Amino acid sequence: MARDEHNKAAEQHDNAAKSHRAAAEHHGKGDHAKGKEHSTNAQQHSQNARQSSEQAHAKSQQQK
Repeated sequence: MARDEHNKAAEQHDNAAKSHRAAAEHHGKGDHAKGKEHSTNAQQHSQNARQSSEQAHAKSQQQK
């Protein structure tokens, strides 16, 4: 169901946003090693979110 795919994409977007906020917080405190770790995680979550969004969109188009 496309709705499940959209929910999965939204969850991954949320994970990316959380990682971005954590990265910003650590960089702001001068903990650049931890900030980089969160930045790397954010990038991976963002890539996964994009892929899930594209899959959700494709499934939505199939159901029309």
